[in-house]
Amino acid sequence: MIQELPEHGRAAADVLRQLREYGRDDPNYQDGRLWSLVYHLDAAHGDLLNQAYQSFSAANGLNPSAFKSLKRFESDIIAATAKLHHGTPEVCGVVTSGGTESCLLAVKTYRDLARAKRGVKAPEMILPTTAHVAWFKASEYFGVRVRLLPLDDDLRADVKRLKGLVNRHTVMILGSAPEYPHGTIDPIEAMGEIAQRYGVPLHVDACVGGFILPFMAMNGIELPLWDWRVPGVTSISADLHKYGFAAKGASTITYRNLDLLKHQMFVYEDWPGGVFASPALLGTRPGGAYAAAWAALQHFGIDGYRDLANLTSMAFDGLRAGIEAMPELCVLGDPLGPLLAYGSTTPEVNIFAVGDQMDARGWHVNRLQSPDGLHAMITAQHLAVVDDYLSDLRAAVATVKADPSLARKGGAATYGMMAHLPLRGMVKSRVLDMFAGMYRAGGAPLDLHGPADDAPLPLLERLAARYVQWRQQR
Repeated sequence: MIQELPEHGRAAADVLRQLREYGRDDPNYQDGRLWSLVYHLDAAHGDLLNQAYQSFSAANGLNPSAFKSLKRFESDIIAATAKLHHGTPEVCGVVTSGGTESCLLAVKTYRDLARAKRGVKAPEMILPTTAHVAWFKASEYFGVRVRLLPLDDDLRADVKRLKGLVNRHTVMILGSAPEYPHGTIDPIEAMGEIAQRYGVPLHVDACVGGFILPFMAMNGIELPLWDWRVPGVTSISADLHKYGFAAKGASTITYRNLDLLKHQMFVYEDWPGGVFASPALLGTRPGGAYAAAWAALQHFGIDGYRDLANLTSMAFDGLRAGIEAMPELCVLGDPLGPLLAYGSTTPEVNIFAVGDQMDARGWHVNRLQSPDGLHAMITAQHLAVVDDYLSDLRAAVATVKADPSLARKGGAATYGMMAHLPLRGMVKSRVLDMFAGMYRAGGAPLDLHGPADDAPLPLLERLAARYVQWRQQR
């Protein structure tokens, strides 16, 4: 493995060959075997994004007065996004590097707004327990305490308990459209009423749904209101590189007006290098991502996105119906698309063991906890493989049902331990050690399957094994 700068430069063809070799073991997203991380359509669309990105790959959005093309792309993208979400002409915002940056910016903005307008020194924000982890990262980065809003029976934010969490320290409330784990849309209208009553900003995390929910609605699917039509909504995040099918590194955050957006911006007037102003977290802002996002929006247009949304809905409906037809499985919550999660209805079928079996059949699926489940992020591309997926899922369920010991092996044992071990601080410490090991000098793979059967188990794994045994005896 190459881990040092070569003494002499290498031929371009040799470098490209090794790039392809490094990607040999990456997930097979081109054929619809991956159900997260990548939003892929086909080679032709990939070529469009590559060409657009390459055309502006050296351009830098750091100074909008220099690369006027990038500011034009950004202005067009924000205007299109605002209109798509039923915004007024006053809605404004920026293109960001991804959903995490958009979420971080909202927290920074509302912390600073509350500090400036209300003198809040111990800021808090109210997040549903299903809020994306980026919001918890923002809490840690910006010193904004989280107050968790529990879920109702449909795995939506329990709005009946929201008022009891609002206090003088609250700087913002969050709702998701939809939330990532289960694909449910929080009750944004009811949350907006409470936010207005108490004068607290309401951010809608539509990083997943922002570029598909509007087209699902245009196609006749009945959805709850979640966008600028809800008066209490003050900002929305929506990822272009998800269902907008832009290249990676493109999201948006929009605000109801410029007075709000100003609290996101950074200005330093005394730097020897000159007065510095930045609208978002990044300094250098990659021009290729702007160009590819703009190209995707222009290429598809409303009709193209409606077609993609229709194919996605067909895949979602087929997958949901197939899962619900299996008595050993159930869909978690009441998702409307494009995401769903499912769990087990019987102790005989460990859902993490089912996930292992699906992995063994060439599928790449994510695991959930609280409740335990498997996750599917569904795109138009998946319509072609839904039947194959369901066929393998039925076989996986039958295999696990016939051999319950699979719950104590491989990834199922590790995920089960991580999800259920009550010593959460130890779990966090162990995961940190495992994850950090990937970044030590030279790097190392992440092993979720644990040591060999004859190897001594570390303390945490021994505790987990005992806990799993105790659970199985209950």
